[in-house]
Amino acid sequence: MNDASKPTLILGGTGKTGRRLAERLTAQGLPVRIGSRSAAPAFDWQDKASWAPALDGVGAVYISYYPDLAVPGAAEAVGAFAELAVQRDVTRLVLLSGRGETEAQRAEEMLKASGADWTILRCAWFSQNFSEGFLVESLLEGEVALPVGNVGEPFVDADDIAEAAFVVLTEPGHVGQLYELTGPRLMSFADAVAEIGRAAGRSIRYIRISHAEFTAAVVTQQLPAEFVWLINELFTEVLDGRNESLTDGVQRVLGRAPKDFSAYATETAASGIWSN
Repeated sequence: MNDASKPTLILGGTGKTGRRLAERLTAQGLPVRIGSRSAAPAFDWQDKASWAPALDGVGAVYISYYPDLAVPGAAEAVGAFAELAVQRDVTRLVLLSGRGETEAQRAEEMLKASGADWTILRCAWFSQNFSEGFLVESLLEGEVALPVGNVGEPFVDADDIAEAAFVVLTEPGHVGQLYELTGPRLMSFADAVAEIGRAAGRSIRYIRISHAEFTAAVVTQQLPAEFVWLINELFTEVLDGRNESLTDGVQRVLGRAPKDFSAYATETAASGIWSN
């Protein structure tokens, strides 16, 4: 547990999990400092001079790396940040990590080596990648084309991740723990797209394409170069079946079953984001 009178610094505080964690802490009257390039003080992973001012006076840090821990150099950055935090007596660090990502696992080791009071949340693919990410456009167009076959992924809900982060930051007993967070069942991307189609009351097709076709399609979307690299890495390396297993991480932290993808699809469809 950290000193509740000091703010929790949330790196990636405007992202999928950071934003939700900030809402939960704020709702409980706990102070929050958002770590982003648009915040004051600004925080930028690429600008080490911004790190110390962001850490000034905080009690704990939720670390999510932008754009993703899979990116080369991410582990070194997380390691350097953790060391600086510990030097400045901010020892309570919670890391958002990814399953089956070599660089993410290196970042975990560097966090442990820093001497911090660490907790790691190692997560499966977020359900919200379908509603708060690059797949929204394809879903609206009625056709999702990805280079992934019949691989099962235990999609995890970003609300469960944020809830877990809130619990490990505010309750005792979680220092030195690694929690692997997954949803309650394995689904292929085709299954997920079909569920979204049903929830939205629309016909949405899933097509498996080659890696070369996918890369070419991603390039035309004019995404930043690091995103093009990242999306390729995740779809070529991580989605090879290595994560086709369920874990009890959500149950261990929250004392309940993780949220099912169908509940996510139904709730999100009601918002109209997938409706033309």
